[in-house]
Amino acid sequence: MGVGIGLEVDKDKSIVKGVDHKQVVVRELTDADIESLADEVETTDYEIARLKPRRGRPPLGTGPAEVVPVRLDPDLRAAVTERAEAEDTSTSDIIRRALRAFLDLA
Repeated sequence: MGVGIGLEVDKDKSIVKGVDHKQVVVRELTDADIESLADEVETTDYEIARLKPRRGRPPLGTGPAEVVPVRLDPDLRAAVTERAEAEDTSTSDIIRRALRAFLDLA
């Protein structure tokens, strides 16, 4: 049984969760599964950089982002929220994109 990046093993090591065609796969690990996983780990040359979790938020641009509070009137706030929901993104992303477009900063 191969293990790809993105699988999770619960604390008790008995449940594996992964995504297979957008469906969650959950099952109990057998001793044979664990032995197979151990053999795979011993014989596979993993790229450690890909396996290490990254900490913190991903960078947004050329340097660390700064929080800038801004006041929005209710109509503007509603429009930003509506756009964010329609595009399945955050209001912060909509505001950043709008500022970049307004300031010609692709």
